[in-house]
Amino acid sequence: MPTYDYACKACGHEFELFQSINDPVKRKCPECGKNQLQRLIGAGAAVVFSGSGFYQTDYRSESYKKAAQAEKKSSESGNGSSKSSGEKSSSSTKGG
Repeated sequence: MPTYDYACKACGHEFELFQSINDPVKRKCPECGKNQLQRLIGAGAAVVFSGSGFYQTDYRSESYKKAAQAEKKSSESGNGSSKSSGEKSSSSTKGG
């Protein structure tokens, strides 16, 4: 059941009311008793957190995920070969 915000046009009293979606909109102000109550439009609670982590990339498209994996694999293979060549050259200068 959602929480609704109400404000009275007559006296300015504002409050929250926990009620069912099917309940009618309240009209009578609990403070002044006048029928000037208005339900306010709120931001709502549409944020849904699910899964093991909450990352922006969790909801990427499949094509984006595939491209990111391919890029990751190519960068890993590129970094691995440069390290091994760097180690070989440094060991050859020490020995020679």
